[in-house]
Amino acid sequence: MSATAGGATGQAEQERRRGGFSSRRVFILAAIGSAVGLGNIWRFPYVAYENGGGAFVVPYLVALLTAGLPFLLLDYAIGHRHRGSAPLSFARLRRGTEGLGWWQVGICFVIAVYYAAVIAWALRYTFFSLDEAWGDDPEGFFFGEFLQAGDVQVTADVVPGVLVPLALVWVAVLLIMALGVQRGIGATSLVFIPILVLAFVALVVQALLLPGAGGGLDALFTPDWSALASAPVWAAAFGQIFFSLSIGFGIMITYASYVGRREDMIGSGLVVGFSNSGFELLAGIGVFAALGFMAQAGGVPVGEVASDGIGLAFIAFPTIISEAPAGALIGVLFFGSLVIAGITSLVSVIEVVISAVRDKLDTGRLTATLLVGVPAAVLSLVLFSTTSGIYVLDVVDHFVNQYGILIVALVSMLVVSWVLRALTRLGDHLNVHGRPRVGAGWRVLTSLVAPVGLALVLVFALRDDLTAPYEDYPAWLLLVFGWGLVVALPLVGFLLGRLPWRPGTHLDGPPPGSDPETPSDVTSGTDEGGRR
Repeated sequence: MSATAGGATGQAEQERRRGGFSSRRVFILAAIGSAVGLGNIWRFPYVAYENGGGAFVVPYLVALLTAGLPFLLLDYAIGHRHRGSAPLSFARLRRGTEGLGWWQVGICFVIAVYYAAVIAWALRYTFFSLDEAWGDDPEGFFFGEFLQAGDVQVTADVVPGVLVPLALVWVAVLLIMALGVQRGIGATSLVFIPILVLAFVALVVQALLLPGAGGGLDALFTPDWSALASAPVWAAAFGQIFFSLSIGFGIMITYASYVGRREDMIGSGLVVGFSNSGFELLAGIGVFAALGFMAQAGGVPVGEVASDGIGLAFIAFPTIISEAPAGALIGVLFFGSLVIAGITSLVSVIEVVISAVRDKLDTGRLTATLLVGVPAAVLSLVLFSTTSGIYVLDVVDHFVNQYGILIVALVSMLVVSWVLRALTRLGDHLNVHGRPRVGAGWRVLTSLVAPVGLALVLVFALRDDLTAPYEDYPAWLLLVFGWGLVVALPLVGFLLGRLPWRPGTHLDGPPPGSDPETPSDVTSGTDEGGRR
């Protein structure tokens, strides 16, 4: 047997052990499940409203086509060609860049720890919707009776109403992860994504039937064309695209490594990108139709009731539910959608970490799930089931998203484009089975336009945070859970990158069969036990 044949055989065995998606359809649904998360539902509508309304569609589409999709394809190319987790794929690009992958792994670990808490809140509120447990004061109920939030300080006072659903979320997620790529993540996506779409379409239809819905849609879609001359509006568009597509922090690299070698990754990327944007538009219609009803009921302009994030989900929507016909149905559909979208995103985030641990330590799926999931669950319960959880979560979410994700995305894009000069061979890999083909235009967008867009977002974010402390939180809280994390994550990432790999790991370039000139029949569409 030749060395090449032996290497291909060994690589095939490693890929069978890692597992993979059974088909392109499963991969696409899993990738959509990762991209469609809480931000699509509670962030995009308000960002669009605040940045020109209907006119925001112009910079949004420009950002999608010139930065979001090119970067998504870059992630796909890295993972699909190099057949590994984020650290392993970067190591195969060039040994010295492995730390970029671990930086992304660290970001995903942090996100998973706090993201689960928001899903737990949504789970409780799904049942609260049935009897409108928040009463006449949704804001007071959320911060008071539900979260029991006191002064801004870190405490160990546990809130049982958060602890129990948070523990249930982690049990469900760890069960999914233990089942593997196809039987866990893939099967979950096959079930949850159609349910999510049906539930949200039902929610939108119900919202459109509410009195005042038209006023909300007018507020959202009436264009303010002068906004197109504003640099912050363009920065908001690029930021929304990067946040919503799950690009730049290891998820799509990891998922792409689980796809058969002969699959069309370019076409898959287009389907995922446009599906994500379509869901965001659907979310905007549903949310602002409901806000239009709320504004009419209160006799105020839509601008006075419009909000995003936690305020929209856990304060504005409960108010709508209390006043709207069929309010309980709207509540179950809305918060149920948050739970489903959150779960499919959370499993993708934690898979980045599990995949990296499996590749590095050569462990089984169950062992890696426990090594990653148990510490993450414990940290999540300790930090976010307490009376101070809301404040810690707010700070960590802001800084990890604004700086952790954006900085590692910018650095990795510049390294791959300008230091490694790898775009041509990555594009060639995509073109072997992908259509439409990518060429010089994709390379220009990936190496120039997308980095400029990311840099623009970072500049405006830094300007805001250096002008005034975020949400006027105490300096110690921002330093420990904000700027401290931003600095610590890359340091830890590059330290982990210096640890040795398991014996037999192929690190010198892509594994056998990955280059366009040496196609292979090896595919990754098997479960951990070799099942098709």
